Amino acid sequence: MTHVVQTPPAVAAARERDRDHSGVLASLAVLFKLRVVMLLLFAALGGAMLGSGGAPSLGELALLAVTGTLSAAGASALNQYVERFKDAGMKRTRRRPLVTGQYNATVVFAVASGMIAVSLLLALLAGNPPLAVFLGLGAFIYVGIYTIWLKPRSVWNVVIGGAAGSAAVLSGGAAVGAWSDPGVIVLSLLLFTWSPIHFWALSLAYRADYARAGVPMLPVVTSPRWSIFWMVAHAIATGAFGLLLGLDGALGLLYLVPVIPSTAWLLIESARLIRDYTGPRAMSVFKVSNIYLSLVLLAVVFATLI
Repeated sequence: MTHVVQTPPAVAAARERDRDHSGVLASLAVLFKLRVVMLLLFAALGGAMLGSGGAPSLGELALLAVTGTLSAAGASALNQYVERFKDAGMKRTRRRPLVTGQYNATVVFAVASGMIAVSLLLALLAGNPPLAVFLGLGAFIYVGIYTIWLKPRSVWNVVIGGAAGSAAVLSGGAAVGAWSDPGVIVLSLLLFTWSPIHFWALSLAYRADYARAGVPMLPVVTSPRWSIFWMVAHAIATGAFGLLLGLDGALGLLYLVPVIPSTAWLLIESARLIRDYTGPRAMSVFKVSNIYLSLVLLAVVFATLI
């Protein structure tokens, strides 16, 4: 005889609550694009480490972490608020919380706007107007310039929109009072040239999705020849800025040891698009671009510390 072991009601209810909580946390992570926020905070940390010569104070880092998280997460939620109807028509984004109606769009708009406002207020109260400027600039570029104005209209949307990533680096420099440091500027330029190759690779992999939504991403509206040209050109520029950072006195050889081979990897993967202009190859470039930027930022942090 087979005995069926029944789960006690209290245990079953606890498991159900855990599933509900994990589902809410997962949806919030999607709504506020926490993976993108973490990457932007990492870029900001790189700017802070370069600007301070590897010696930012705990107070400066705490202020940067709090304000940067609020600003970037708020801007990410506003991005989804604006794009919720187009997201519904794309396989990659049709399960986002505002598309499914999991959260009230008006409430999200108010909360996200408030998060950005609070981030700027905190920076000003801390006596750091440049930090407030770059936090506000990054949010404005991402939401106003990129999402609302350029993304639905121009093939160069992610080129100019890439300045939002540059603003994150400059906010890190501003947090330590050194946003104009040459190393900070070069790292911000690297983020500027990295963003297009990263997002063009993604849009090539999901070309049908972007075409169906009417988003004029480069691989959607231009020939493969021109798309490859601009993607490789931006990869070369990104690699050049990555190597140029090695001239910064706070970095040097310890920085270049991991960055030189990772730069070669990025260029080789991008160049392979010439012979294999396909979605799988594009996803490979997308992943490698993520790894490349992470390695550069890790190298910046460790080299400045050591």
